[in-house]
Amino acid sequence: MYRTHTCGELNISDVGEEVTLAGWVHKSRDLGGMTFIDLRDRYGKTQLVFNMESNPELCREARELGREFVISVTGMVAERSNKNLSIKTGEIEINVQKFGILNRSELPPFTIENDTDGGDELRMKYRYLDLRREPVRNNLIHRHNMAREVRLYLDSQGFIEVETPVLIKSTPEGARDFVVPSRIHSGEFYALPQSPQTFKQLLMVSGFDRYFQIVKCFRDEDLRADRQPEFTQIDCEMSFVEQEDVLNTFEGLAKHLFKVVKKMEPEGQFIRMPYIDAMEYYGTDKPDLRFGMKICRLTEAVKGKGFPVFDSAEYTGAIVVPGAASMTRKDVDQLTEWVKRPQIGAGGLVYLRDPEKFAPLWVIDFPLFEWDEESGRFYAMHHPFTSPKKEDIPLMKTDPGSVRANAYDLVINGVEIGGGSIRIHDRELQKLMFSTLGFTEEEAEKQFGFLLNAFRYGAPPHGGVAFGFDRWVSLFAGSETIRDFIAFPKNNSGRDVMIDTPASISEDQLKELSIKLVK
Repeated sequence: MYRTHTCGELNISDVGEEVTLAGWVHKSRDLGGMTFIDLRDRYGKTQLVFNMESNPELCREARELGREFVISVTGMVAERSNKNLSIKTGEIEINVQKFGILNRSELPPFTIENDTDGGDELRMKYRYLDLRREPVRNNLIHRHNMAREVRLYLDSQGFIEVETPVLIKSTPEGARDFVVPSRIHSGEFYALPQSPQTFKQLLMVSGFDRYFQIVKCFRDEDLRADRQPEFTQIDCEMSFVEQEDVLNTFEGLAKHLFKVVKKMEPEGQFIRMPYIDAMEYYGTDKPDLRFGMKICRLTEAVKGKGFPVFDSAEYTGAIVVPGAASMTRKDVDQLTEWVKRPQIGAGGLVYLRDPEKFAPLWVIDFPLFEWDEESGRFYAMHHPFTSPKKEDIPLMKTDPGSVRANAYDLVINGVEIGGGSIRIHDRELQKLMFSTLGFTEEEAEKQFGFLLNAFRYGAPPHGGVAFGFDRWVSLFAGSETIRDFIAFPKNNSGRDVMIDTPASISEDQLKELSIKLVK
C-alpha cells in the first residue's frame, strides 16, 4: 500500500505503531545529525525524522529530496519532544525506516505556503500548484460543505435534483450568450444557458412539483470581483405556490446555512422591503442594513435657502453616520478612494466591512419593466417570464412602466445572493408580456413557441429562485472575490492563463463548421 494513514490523522494514541504515509515534501531541515521533513497531503502535515547516527545512508538519501517530491515512507510513530500544538499531528513524528520516491518535482515557481511569494497571475498560471496551499484548499472544502448542506436541506423539503441541457437555444434579453456552432447542422448554433429558466418551468408543467439543481451557467459579460463567465447557481422551482411560500421555503435554506456553516441563528423572519423603499432610503436595490444609515430626503427642506447647488438639484439627500463627526477630512478621503477602487466599484460612498455581522432581507415588488431610451422600448427588469402583480395586470396595456413584478431578491450585507419570481403560467398573459417587450407574434413563436405550446396543456401556478452559489460561498468566508472559491477560475480578462484559452482553432475546424473569420 502507498499509505496506511493520511498526513493529518495520527496523534499521541498512535505512538509505537508502524505506519506508511505518502504525500509531498513540504519542507526539509538539516540539523547536523538529524534531518526533519514535513510531509503534506490534503489532510495535513506530519513531521518525519531521519537520524544520521542510526541510519546514515537513509539520512543522506533524505537530504537529496527536494520540495514537492512525492514520496512514500514507512516508520514508527513517536512522541515529539518539541510539540507543535498548532497542527493536528503536532504531538507526534515518524522515525522513518524506509522511503521511496514516487515522483520527482522541479522547483515550484512560487512557495507552496499559506503566505506565498507568488502573485495572482503566476498562481493562476500554475493553479494546480496553488490548489496545494492550505487556504485555497480550505476554500474549496468550504464550498463543498455548503453544497452538501444545500442538497441536504432541499432534499428534506421534497425537492428533486434534475439535470437540464447545456446545449440550448440562443434567446434575446439578458446578457450575451456564449454560442456553439453545430457541425451537423451547418450555419446553426447552440447557446450555453444563462440559466435553466425555461427548462425548470417545463419541469413544473411536467408535474415534478419541486425541482432544484446546482448548475453551471454562462454569461458573456464584463467581469468584476463577483462575476465569472461561467458560474454556479442553486436553481430551484416550485408548483402551486405564491410569493410568500417561496420566500419562507428559501429563507429556511438561508437559515439552515447560517446555522450549520456560520454557527449562527438569525432571529425572526427576514425583512421584506419593497423596491421603492430600498431606493428611497438606501439608494440601491441591494441595501446593506448592518449600519442603519438611511438616506434622509432633504429636497423640500433645503430648497429656496439661497444655496444654488441645492436649489438646482432635482433631489437632495443625506446619510447620517454615527461617529463620523470625529473623522478628519483625510480619513474620509482615504475611505472614499478605497471604495472607488475597481474591485469594489462604488461611486464614493463609504461602506464599512463587518464580516461577522449579517443582515439578510428580501427586496420585493420590483418594477416589471424598465425603459431604454436608446432603443425606445421596454425591457424586462428580471426576465420575460416574470409574472406581474395580479392587481397590476390591467396596466400592462395602458401603463407598463407602473406595473410591479411578483419578484424578489435575497440580499445579505449589500450583496445580491439571488433572486426569483412567481412565473407567468397563462398562455395569453405570456403572449401579452412578449408583445409589451416588442416581440411580434412570429418572433415570440420562433423564440419561445415550445413554452407557449406547453402552456396549452395545463401549466400549474409556479415560481422559483436562483442563488449565486459562488457569491454565497465567498460572502460566508468573508471574501470579496468569488475566484478564490472556484477550482479553475478565469482572470479579470476572462482568460484561463493556465490552459491559455480562449484560443484560435485550426482552419480545418473552421471549414468543417462553415465559419469564416472576418477582421
